[in-house]
Amino acid sequence: MVMFAVDIADYKTWARTSGLEILLIAIGSVLVSRFVHGVAIIAERRVVKATAYQVVSDLVKSEPTKYIHTAIQAIDWSLRSVIYFTATVLILIRFGVPLTSLVAPATVIGVAVGFGAQTLVQDVLGGFFIITERQYGVGDVIRISGVGLTTGVSGTVEEVTLRITKIRTLAGELIAIRNGQILQVANLSRDWSQVVIDVQLPAEKKSSKRAREILDELCKELAEDERLVPVLLTPPMVTGIESISLGYIVMRVVARTLPSKQFDAGRIMRARIIETLSAEDLLPDSSSAAVIQQMV
Repeated sequence: MVMFAVDIADYKTWARTSGLEILLIAIGSVLVSRFVHGVAIIAERRVVKATAYQVVSDLVKSEPTKYIHTAIQAIDWSLRSVIYFTATVLILIRFGVPLTSLVAPATVIGVAVGFGAQTLVQDVLGGFFIITERQYGVGDVIRISGVGLTTGVSGTVEEVTLRITKIRTLAGELIAIRNGQILQVANLSRDWSQVVIDVQLPAEKKSSKRAREILDELCKELAEDERLVPVLLTPPMVTGIESISLGYIVMRVVARTLPSKQFDAGRIMRARIIETLSAEDLLPDSSSAAVIQQMV
């Protein structure tokens, strides 16, 4: 009975000392983590506001803004990871776990885990170079694919950490990709973008000549279109005949736009081209749409 009373007394003493410290450390780590996250959000807003003069257009984020957003996200994630790791170590000490005695087992476990954690190190290093080299940032439209391939996963970057990149596809899917798996990235919204529209037309000389004249006139009208003026950097222009096939020719129209605005501009331009050429009966039956072949 006396021993039980002593155990109760020891438990109460531990609860008032180490137990209370553990509770305070756990709560404190959560509060500090939230504080760091809040500071990161405030810092991002202030720095973005300070660099507002570098914004090319209200429709598009500037490159410094994208980089700042990405860098702050990475720093925020790293600091919060350090906070939780430190809190875990302090809690183990309060539980009476001798950390020095864990050095040898930790070394063996570290070596074993190290072989399995090679991909984690690869991901972190990949994320570090993505951020420092400014390969892309939050808000960029990118295409991730294998080396030498032109197809892959495309979408808008929503989050970049040292380990993963999250992109939102046109279908609304949020895809998380480990940075170590990223071999080739095509940034479709760096500095400027370009719409390339190939129009299939009959190969008859009179028809092709008339189509060229109509497209040239249409490009002048598109350059003054109130929907396109805010996003166009250069007026649309006809570059000429791109290819020739049996009975058909392909004529190319190009226009340079603000970053990531090539999709909106392309839809408007294609609709106008189809409408105009259809009215002149210059579109072949097998082609009722203009297709974007390349975006630079």
